[in-house]
Amino acid sequence: MESDAGHVPVLLAETLELLAVTPGGLWVDGTLGLGGHAEAVLRASSPDGRLVGLDRDAEALERARERLRPFGARVQLAHADYREIPERLSGEPASGILLDLGVSSLQLDDAERGFSLRRDGPLDMRMDRSARGTAFELVNRLRESELADLIHELGEEPFSRRIARAIARARERAPIQTTTELAEIVRRAAPRSRRPGFHPATRTFQALRIRVNRELDGLGDALERAAACLRPGGRMVVIAFHSLEDRAAKTSFRALASRGFALLNRKPLRPGADETRANPRARSARLRALRREEAAA
Repeated sequence: MESDAGHVPVLLAETLELLAVTPGGLWVDGTLGLGGHAEAVLRASSPDGRLVGLDRDAEALERARERLRPFGARVQLAHADYREIPERLSGEPASGILLDLGVSSLQLDDAERGFSLRRDGPLDMRMDRSARGTAFELVNRLRESELADLIHELGEEPFSRRIARAIARARERAPIQTTTELAEIVRRAAPRSRRPGFHPATRTFQALRIRVNRELDGLGDALERAAACLRPGGRMVVIAFHSLEDRAAKTSFRALASRGFALLNRKPLRPGADETRANPRARSARLRALRREEAAA
């Protein structure tokens, strides 16, 4: 995730340190976003380090393309999912791989994308707008019990049944069309949070976004396949923004630690007070890193 103030990448210094970026090499940013992390990697790997950047959001990819244009032929970008890293590298070993799994500020700040519960827009939430299936379809077509299960499992929302019941009642009158309409329905159904600034609909929106984009589908397997693309001594950094993603990263990294990889931090790194003050969206970030010691079994 990158902040809305100058598009500053989350945990940038920690990412560069744990990736151990040096001149030369092949580096991969599997979740390019607006290109902030990638730009820093390209500067640190100059004069001849190369970067492969992937993103499923075509709009973000074009913004990053402009940002990284000064690096010329050192950059290769593709509209693709990070799960495609092995295919995109075609057997060439990587010096480092970065995955920043958070939703980008470009997506959150554009009301038309439908990610923000505070900005009025259509219930879309697709990271890849060429993909099928939107949040509107989930909210208005799932059975109440299915919706409750979704909100509970992917949003870890304790009041999922109450919220699903309120949504089902509201859509009986008319389809729920917009983000703010849904947010207000959830706000009325769920008790007020004791956390300052935490909107009661946050977990519901998270659950819908995860399902729309299938963010957890094959995540653990994708991390292990990506790690297998590292050269000996190569490193991978994963930044997660909610417990379900971080749990998948933790499980995969522990499995890899028994197959020729070393964990670089036992507990995830979190942003410091200065960073969260400057970019409140960074507060939930959790960074894990590992290094390939030898060929994996």
